[in-house]
Amino acid sequence: MNRKIDTVLFDLDGTLIDTNELIISSFLHTLGHYYPGRYQRADVLPFLGPSLKETFEALNPQGYEEMIKTYREYNLSNHDLLVREFEGVKETVRKLKEENFKLGIVTTKLSDVVAMGLKLTGLDEFFEVIVALDHVQNAKPDPEPINKALGLLDSTADTAMMVGDNHHDILAGKNAGTVTVGVSWSIKGREHLAATHPDYILEKMPDILPILGV
Repeated sequence: MNRKIDTVLFDLDGTLIDTNELIISSFLHTLGHYYPGRYQRADVLPFLGPSLKETFEALNPQGYEEMIKTYREYNLSNHDLLVREFEGVKETVRKLKEENFKLGIVTTKLSDVVAMGLKLTGLDEFFEVIVALDHVQNAKPDPEPINKALGLLDSTADTAMMVGDNHHDILAGKNAGTVTVGVSWSIKGREHLAATHPDYILEKMPDILPILGV
């Protein structure tokens, strides 16, 4: 890589922490309540990545706020039962911190749930900046969340990298002008990410270290 990177921004869900089962079960619970028998597991996979407002408003323009409330109540009550850290994440993030990389989280989750996930997995000590859905007007793939994180870290896009498991993450990085990195453990599959042409795709999180010269 020709660019000297000093800042690494990570998506949270599906990238650093395994919230897939929590999210899928939250969608199935919510959709089962409002549309009994209509949605199966495979049907909700496309909903992973976009904001809840984007997903539920498309389904129910008049009642989406109530659906979001139902989703969040279930999600919060089951959070600690279902969330896990992906293998190799903590060791890799710790190494980046030791090497003085600036580290941030850029996510479409609300900040209170972000804090829960980071604390549960012991990752909360590593990140200087968190930009969550309630911190911005426009969610990924709009570049606003990445640009906000870069500003808070006193960084610039040409020295930054965005790492994520969803096409929203890769497109947001491209829109902001960062290096883009996909993770092969995306629940949507490696091909889904490859279609957005990230600069790199990681097989496991420690693979990021040699890319960064660590």
